[in-house]
Amino acid sequence: MAPVSSLSADSAPSGLRRMRRAATGLLLFMAALFLLARHYADLHPVLPFVRAFAEAAMVGGLADWFAVTALFRHPLHLPIPHTAIIPRNKDRIAETLGQFLRANFLIPRVVARRMQRLDVAGAAGRWLAAPAHGTGRIGAGASRLAANILESLDQVRLGGMAKGAIASRLRAIDVAPLFGQALAAAIANGRHLPLLDSMIRGGARILEANEHLIREMVHARAGAVMRWTGLDETLATKIIEGLKKLIDEMAEDPEHPVRGKVEEGLERLAERLQHDPELRARVEAFKLEMLENQGFQRWIDGLWEQSRAAMLRLARDPERALGGRMGEALRQFGGTLQTDARLARTINRFVRRTAVGAASDYGDGIVRLVSDTIRGWDAQTVTSRLENAVGRDLQYIRINGTLVGGMVGVAIHAVDVLL
Repeated sequence: MAPVSSLSADSAPSGLRRMRRAATGLLLFMAALFLLARHYADLHPVLPFVRAFAEAAMVGGLADWFAVTALFRHPLHLPIPHTAIIPRNKDRIAETLGQFLRANFLIPRVVARRMQRLDVAGAAGRWLAAPAHGTGRIGAGASRLAANILESLDQVRLGGMAKGAIASRLRAIDVAPLFGQALAAAIANGRHLPLLDSMIRGGARILEANEHLIREMVHARAGAVMRWTGLDETLATKIIEGLKKLIDEMAEDPEHPVRGKVEEGLERLAERLQHDPELRARVEAFKLEMLENQGFQRWIDGLWEQSRAAMLRLARDPERALGGRMGEALRQFGGTLQTDARLARTINRFVRRTAVGAASDYGDGIVRLVSDTIRGWDAQTVTSRLENAVGRDLQYIRINGTLVGGMVGVAIHAVDVLL
């Protein structure tokens, strides 16, 4: 659970403070107006109406002040029953919010229906292609909200859910055919050639770094006569020079026969990965063994932490995060998402299935995560954040209550005079 210190309440925004002063000032003005109208009531026939307006406005303003204050704290610090509603019912609010999320957002059929209407790929493509459009006030507010949510949620449980989802998805995927299809596509389009060139250069470096091992092997297997005459050293040198010449020829000649053999082997491997049950079973067994490996688990831990840190950087400063080469690559990808209908359909289908699967598998966990996170906040934090979020509108209620109360007072006084 995130420490309470990280969730300390922010000070009231300036807009809320101004509205609070305006509502209180209007109430005080009505009190002063009432005293003046009462004192000089006999000077003019209109002044009783002013007095009635101010009197009723004070009642309306005080009633709404009490109602607004009672939501968040005890008015005048008096323990009046049914006041400080939000702090006293923090846990119930957390439970209700969690159940609301579960009933309205995390049911698989509801998620599927809502996701069916969303063009996630198109929206992502438009934003990535022109990210500056999303960095206005709304974008900045959404960024701050996303950063606050990421920082305040229980990172142990959230990280466990994310890593569990990754591992579960990897277990469900038959990786051998995917590798085979990817390798076959790469060979068909010539995209394997840079990898093959890199392998050849790597082979040259390995040979250079291990020349002494070749010489030792030749020396150990040579007869006494060869060692006595030094022919073992000559033979080792010839072997090394021959291997170097072969590697150099392979690097320079794209049509070299050995390269052709390597490519044929890669083609056979791609075919076997897709259609050989024995090889597919071995790859699957290796995948499951890797998933249970502690080193792989640490890699997933690091992947989650890096992803969370990247999301926080993007949320805090989207313009900077989308700058440089990464930003250019993302903008190009955004353009592709807008023009490639097949890719967009694939991404939308993947997002939809992922969302439905997450709602089915982790809906209850998300509900508990939200509820437990809110329960972990102290009452002052919950109160201050809610008041900062809706307090400005509540001060409008106080102002409206004061003015409406005054008009009702005038109406009542008019009826009393006429009757």
